[in-house]
Amino acid sequence: MNESKKIPYKIYLEESELPKAWYNLRADMKVKPAPLLNPGTLQPMTAEELEPVFCKELVKQELDDVNPFIEIPEDILNFYKMYRPSPLVRAYCLEEKLQTPAKIYYKFEGNNTSGSHKLNSAIAQAYYAKKQGLKGVTTETGTGQWGTALSMACSYFGLDCKVYMVKVSYEQKPFRREVMRTYGATVTPSPSPDTNVGRKLLAEYPGTTGSLGCAISEAVEAAVSNEGYRYVLGSVLNQVLLHQSVIGLETMAALDKYGVKPDIIIGCAGGGSNLGGLIAPFMGRKLRGEADYRFIAVEPASCPSFTRGKLAYDFADTGKVCPLAKMYTLGSGFIPAPNHAGGLRYHGMSGTLSQLYHDGLMEAVAVSQTAVFKAAEEFARVEGILPAPESSHAIKVAIDEALKCRETGEEKTILFGLSGTGYFDLVAYEQYHDGKMSDYTPTDAELEAGFAGLPKV
Repeated sequence: MNESKKIPYKIYLEESELPKAWYNLRADMKVKPAPLLNPGTLQPMTAEELEPVFCKELVKQELDDVNPFIEIPEDILNFYKMYRPSPLVRAYCLEEKLQTPAKIYYKFEGNNTSGSHKLNSAIAQAYYAKKQGLKGVTTETGTGQWGTALSMACSYFGLDCKVYMVKVSYEQKPFRREVMRTYGATVTPSPSPDTNVGRKLLAEYPGTTGSLGCAISEAVEAAVSNEGYRYVLGSVLNQVLLHQSVIGLETMAALDKYGVKPDIIIGCAGGGSNLGGLIAPFMGRKLRGEADYRFIAVEPASCPSFTRGKLAYDFADTGKVCPLAKMYTLGSGFIPAPNHAGGLRYHGMSGTLSQLYHDGLMEAVAVSQTAVFKAAEEFARVEGILPAPESSHAIKVAIDEALKCRETGEEKTILFGLSGTGYFDLVAYEQYHDGKMSDYTPTDAELEAGFAGLPKV
């Protein structure tokens, strides 16, 4: 039988096959991620210290590195059923275009109103805020996917949502901003004059285009300054990777259903939510000695946390009001160049993924943004989906690996995460098509300036 008849173009799981529990990768890690530290005492943060900032149940999930599975509440499962399980797609057309013997699969997370994987954690965090009886939540967003997802989730549960959006994205992506406002969120460009941290940053860096670290500082300050509010984060944290594990759990179930084993698993990496969610159960198998895979994290050359950063304790935010996290970082003061249009702008990386990378369980590569958009365009022309710039980092390396297979004749199976769509990123596509997009790589001296600000821990 022809292989294309055996394996469908899109693999859907039944609703009954939707994961009923999130997978906690840390439970299987032999070397656990380093704990968050109180910046004042340099001691591990306790639940009591974290609860004024985060929802109580989310704090419990954040600190849990023992339980491998955490049950998904019924209300969240019911919401998931609106768009999950999401499809796993065999990229037959891309394979043919590349003339590669490789088999290419992608897990498509853009099949919901928010347009990305971010909704998987947004609805969970909004649920726990509502369950705790809060009025609302505050957050940051870089290119807008997280803010869009959270505003949708808060609307569903009747919560107020305050979003601090990185200024350069606020200006470049007005339509993403308007979707958030449609769902009832208040959207403020960051840094702003509305917070103490924002005013300080504007004074120190006049005309700054902002960074995710700046926006996090403002969102945290707004949360602790307003009674009945808590701060929620769309990436980096353990709890977020936990919620996003539905991506990998579904992918594994779909591949197992057809007897397919990926050789290479690729994900874009900014803070780690998409990558961590995709690889989690596969990495679990590797850690338990049940199977082996090659994992590749792909980051932008203009914000190279893994490939050029340092593993160190650092502030999670530019304003230095958050706990210290041990991660691969460029320094909390690092701000990507304004011409950076591809998202993935955070100065650090998930502590969980940082530990896996440090232990040699995962690779990382950095790619330039014009090459990323070239790959995005090539993919869109044959697969019929306009990918988000972030997702296109993974597409770029998936194509590179498939071309290597063409050269060697190896029939490897490649899996990558298509974390979202790019229909609100057309300004960046326009810059690329008009030849106005440039590549930027920070110099060693610029990175050293960021490293100089690392706390002495």
